[in-house]
Amino acid sequence: MCSKFNIVLVTISLRCLLVLASDPDPLQDFCIPNPKLGAIRTTSLTILPCKNSSDATTEDFVFSGMKTAGNFSETGLAAVPANPTNFPGLNTLGMSFVRADLKVGAINPPHFHPRATEITYIMQGSVYSGFVDSSNRVFAKALEQGEAMVFPRGLVHFQMNVGDKIAIVFGCFNSQNPGNQKIPSAIFGSGIDDKLLEKAFGLSSKQIGTMRRRFVRKTVR
Repeated sequence: MCSKFNIVLVTISLRCLLVLASDPDPLQDFCIPNPKLGAIRTTSLTILPCKNSSDATTEDFVFSGMKTAGNFSETGLAAVPANPTNFPGLNTLGMSFVRADLKVGAINPPHFHPRATEITYIMQGSVYSGFVDSSNRVFAKALEQGEAMVFPRGLVHFQMNVGDKIAIVFGCFNSQNPGNQKIPSAIFGSGIDDKLLEKAFGLSSKQIGTMRRRFVRKTVR
């Protein structure tokens, strides 16, 4: 009896962990946000009430924004996200997407998603992709068109175009709000004390200043 009881407890615990590792299950078929009803803001996210399901249209469940690349940054990366903000039909379904275009030699710098696992699919080109686990072991290779790779939730991962043409990558997340924390910006653009950074990275105060100027957040006026 005790053995069976322990097995049941373990099974229940594993199921609970699986539930906690993803977005909450929806309580209805879908929830198309209705901005006119006013947003409910919490410390971590903004919740939009659903509009009446009878008012939903096919267009709520269609997204055409990934037909072309987004605007390229100075680093040669262009990203077009698809989430409930611009794709209403995704709301409460626990998933989101992104199209990323990388110019030749461009990178998607080391970053992680605190609330989601990501599967990345190479639609065009050759992309060096990988992640680092909690023992600092790196899993990486150059992925070719048609190949996919999974980045476990919360682990640092990265990409670099190693081909001779623009690379197109499609990413899928198991959260509608995966979050995105870029390592360089988090370290040098967040206001961590310079002395700590000097000791952590063995850099001089002048070098720390140079890094800060590259990654510090620009004040929006």
